[in-house]
Amino acid sequence: MAAAGPSLPGCRSHVTHTMAETLLQASRQRRAKAMTAAAGSAGRAAVSLLLCALLALGGAYVLDDSEGLGREFDGIGAVSGGGATSRLLVNYPEPYRSQILDYLFKPNFGASLHILKVEIGGDGQTTDGTEPSHMHYALDENYFRGYEWWLMKEAKKRNPNITLMGLPWSFPGWLGKGFNWPYVNLQLTAYYVVSWIVGAKYYHDLDIDYIGIWNERTFDSDYIKVLRRMLNYQGLQQVKIIASDNLWEPIAASMLLDPELLKVIDVIGAHYPGTHTVKDARLTEKKLWSSEDFSTLNNDVGAGCWARVLNQNYINGYMTSTIAWNLVASYYEQLPYGRCGLMTAQEPWSGHYVVESPIWISAHTTQFTQPGWYYLKTVGHLEKGGSYVALTDGLGNLTIIIETMCHKTPLETWSHKHSKCIRPFLPYFNVSRQYATFILKGSFSEIPGLQVWYTKLGKPSERFLFKQLDSLWLPNGSDSFTLELQADELFTLTTLTTGTKGSYPLPPKSQPFPRIYKDDFNVDYPFFTEAPNFADQTGVFEYFTNMEDPGEHRFTLRQVLNQRPITWAADAYNTISVIGDYKWSNVTIKCDVYIETPQTGGVFIAGRVNKGGILIRSARGVFFWIFANGTYRVTGDLAGWMIYALGQADIRAKKWYTLTLTIKGHFSSGMLNGKPLWTNVPVNFPKNGWAAIGTHFFEFAQFDNFYVEAMG
Repeated sequence: MAAAGPSLPGCRSHVTHTMAETLLQASRQRRAKAMTAAAGSAGRAAVSLLLCALLALGGAYVLDDSEGLGREFDGIGAVSGGGATSRLLVNYPEPYRSQILDYLFKPNFGASLHILKVEIGGDGQTTDGTEPSHMHYALDENYFRGYEWWLMKEAKKRNPNITLMGLPWSFPGWLGKGFNWPYVNLQLTAYYVVSWIVGAKYYHDLDIDYIGIWNERTFDSDYIKVLRRMLNYQGLQQVKIIASDNLWEPIAASMLLDPELLKVIDVIGAHYPGTHTVKDARLTEKKLWSSEDFSTLNNDVGAGCWARVLNQNYINGYMTSTIAWNLVASYYEQLPYGRCGLMTAQEPWSGHYVVESPIWISAHTTQFTQPGWYYLKTVGHLEKGGSYVALTDGLGNLTIIIETMCHKTPLETWSHKHSKCIRPFLPYFNVSRQYATFILKGSFSEIPGLQVWYTKLGKPSERFLFKQLDSLWLPNGSDSFTLELQADELFTLTTLTTGTKGSYPLPPKSQPFPRIYKDDFNVDYPFFTEAPNFADQTGVFEYFTNMEDPGEHRFTLRQVLNQRPITWAADAYNTISVIGDYKWSNVTIKCDVYIETPQTGGVFIAGRVNKGGILIRSARGVFFWIFANGTYRVTGDLAGWMIYALGQADIRAKKWYTLTLTIKGHFSSGMLNGKPLWTNVPVNFPKNGWAAIGTHFFEFAQFDNFYVEAMG
């Protein structure tokens, strides 16, 4: 355990760390100095009293529960989904997959999250990919698609008390009855959502605690009421409704104007509130949550953002829960918002992962609080920048969290935007070196000492992440202590002794995606419905058992959507799944394909695909298409506007063909069943990108024996 610094004679208590060496000096040395100080002369005492007076200039902050407590704390969490953000996690080999899950969910180990919020897959593109619905079609129900069920169970396995939330981003197309709108039939949409909750319990023994409406899109007041009635009818009175996962308005004003709506909504959830709320939201007297926040690169700037909002969402905006998008960056980094997770796990092929600094920022709060604790009324901002909150369990425990995250400093040392979140705009503010004296009043005045945990972001030579320092002991009769604070620091002082900085041996080193990769999809009883490493960007590609072909193509990968979903983002008009290394330039891609739709059907394989996620519609690359009407086409974009070559070929539906696409330098060529179909088609842009498979529109089609070889 590292020393927190020498006690100053005559002062109640003092922790200092102007230099990293001071932080790390031995406990024995600190105690020896304290003993010497206690026996000091009157003259020395006079000097120390003067020093205490100077320290007091930094500000004094009272922590008191004698006038009652603040709002109930509901926990810190993160989002899996919105969309496909955990896609690559499921492919990790053990023990690395379990280690990652421990860093996220295991109590008193890493982020130790209190809340897991998942996307209710709706088949649509929802930021970094699509997540499959439990009901692709009107009469279809399958509660084993995707990976969110598995993730919730893994979270519960580690923390049985974790809060579970579900929220739709997109919806399967059949709910819209021809319209891109989920509120055409309120009863039907409510049934769809409630069936997901019932299925979670029936098939996975998962109790969903909160259900949302439609992520960052329009809410319908009548739908929310119908949803509440249907939940109650199904005996799910304990499931609470959070709305509207968008802005504070117009949901707050609507609740004030509609008593029934006010009654059925339990929590107002706002996204990226910038630590502030609005008057209407406070007037509802409902719980206020930042139900999506962070969304920032998980370096130290992102960590600073996270530290700041975790404190100030309550101080400025009375928000009692903050939920990060996203849980873990387990998607190809070149997709939108790459590495915007609390940690990074985007290489299942190597087993490499990185426990990023936001994990330890989370731990400063999550390991020393629990939902059901209460904030003190005495929380606020520090005089020279930064903030502090304090929470109690009402049983004598106290946790104080102090942050001094910078926006900018006059002499930049490591970043120009120390704690700037990706959104909203952050006005300039200054944080400077200061002394802060905390005075414990009420039931806390008898606390004999506090455990101290410390983080310093910035230059590697000064950087510490979630380091336990010496305990801070308060002598008999003492009810205060003074901290010296500098920019970009985070302190937790707590009566709890259960905190731990968990660790595992370093995972394997980072490796690029294998240059030669193949998958024959021959899995009889797949644990997950999707093939490893394929990242669906429009449409849903699932393992399929082809009963019509018990031979070579019995087990395939099938695109299973037959209509466009109710979209959240700009899904393409073609389906597509990408795979591989974005840096690939010269590649050969080979795949067996099977068009199921006569006349109008079509499929493709592609290389150098340069866009995905919410940008998928504008993806460029080299796309080799064949169609059931006996034609082929080579295009430079997914949408099919840039035609490089076209012609006739002996192709029809319901027959297997082998396509081969070779791209080398500025030229490409294609083969059909091993024979050249087109050669030396010029390709000037893009220079690199993923491999991909897909279909002409939302149609059934199958793929088998996928093979890619990258030559650089």
